Amino acid sequence: MLLAKTLRSSTFKISLIFIAVFGAIVIALFAYVYSSTASYVLNRFDRGIEIDRTVLMSAYKGAGHDGLIAAIDKFIADTRFEDSIVLLADPSLAPIAGNLASWPQVAKDGGGWGSFGAERRPGAGPSSLRAIFETLPDGSHLLVGKDLSELDQVARKIYIALALVLLLIFVIAVVAAVAVTRRTVGRIESINTTSRAIMQSGLGERVPLCGSRDEWDQLAENLNSMFDRIELLMGEVKEATDNVAHDLRTPLTRVRGRLEKACLQAREPESDQQLIIDTIAGLDDVLRMFSSLTRIAQIEAARRTSTFRPVDLIEIAESVVELFDAAAENKNVRIKVIGDRSVRIIGDRDLLFDAVANLVDNAIKHGRESGQVAVELSRSGGGAVIAVSDDGPGIPADEHQHVFRRFYRLEQSRCTPGNGLGLSLVAAVARVHNARVKLLDNAPGLKVELQFPSS
Repeated sequence: MLLAKTLRSSTFKISLIFIAVFGAIVIALFAYVYSSTASYVLNRFDRGIEIDRTVLMSAYKGAGHDGLIAAIDKFIADTRFEDSIVLLADPSLAPIAGNLASWPQVAKDGGGWGSFGAERRPGAGPSSLRAIFETLPDGSHLLVGKDLSELDQVARKIYIALALVLLLIFVIAVVAAVAVTRRTVGRIESINTTSRAIMQSGLGERVPLCGSRDEWDQLAENLNSMFDRIELLMGEVKEATDNVAHDLRTPLTRVRGRLEKACLQAREPESDQQLIIDTIAGLDDVLRMFSSLTRIAQIEAARRTSTFRPVDLIEIAESVVELFDAAAENKNVRIKVIGDRSVRIIGDRDLLFDAVANLVDNAIKHGRESGQVAVELSRSGGGAVIAVSDDGPGIPADEHQHVFRRFYRLEQSRCTPGNGLGLSLVAAVARVHNARVKLLDNAPGLKVELQFPSS
């Protein structure tokens, strides 16, 4: 099955295309090398033939027909010229002297250059020859040439080498292509298997790693991280759904109970008025929850910086403190702003106001009675820092990573006022401004820092 997938894979098909292209390049290279080599050797042969012809023609011009025959006999007797061919024939092309058995058919129509096959000696078999032939003034014919058999042997060796190299390249390339494709298909199939398992049974499966730290392992790690993130988000969605159901059930149950009680008793203006006030208060709690959810969704979805302007965090902090002054006074909490006279950043004033307001609201609610809340502003590393601290019970260190989830509360019974969305909104505003949110121990109490990067 894996072999069939390997042969059908696009990687294998692309590999075959590259094999064919590489093979064509090798053939073209060998053809060029052979052509250049053959041309060079033939030029050397032609120059040798010209030299031999010049020597023989000098003998003919100096001593006539007999002198040419003597020169031919001496020429063919010299072992240094074993690959040379010479033939002197009468006007009827009958051989007179030389080392060629008969006048070649290709040279019967006149003079010039020619390549042909002929027997140099009876029974020796045909040889590949190249020669120049001409008609002498006395009517006889002279042929001077070279035996090209060695060049043919070199050509045959080149052809054999080319065939062997192409075969070897093809075998190696196919083996490599199949091996690489099988590995690729195997890793892809592993990812597909995991994906199918996740679709069938849930997010518990993960793509296995080979430990090679190659790009496939990096892809598997990224996919596993993505699955971890999806599993975490799905868990948060389930938890948020459960919490929403719980937080909605309580006020809606109260509203229904009041209305049912009012329905069963006689109408009294004073009790009806109180019923209406309590019902509106309960519905307001539900509407505030949905308003907070909508606000967080809008902040996370927009991620726009078109509304960013230079803002002064001191001015925002003072406005928030003024807003919560009455709430702090009800708990005998002292609230103050500490820090530089001006801390300016580029941001959205409304979003920053909401974030600081949520932090101050939490600090007042969860701080101790008659305690102190401080809003501190400073600069660090070229960026701005705004911190809200209280002297209440604080948050355990192992809960720091959870409190920014929507509807998460430390108090599991969920009886205290609130909906667990305040820090989620703060985290959303921080992400829009590329800021970091840090929870620190205020000893006693909690300190929440918003660290903004340099503008």
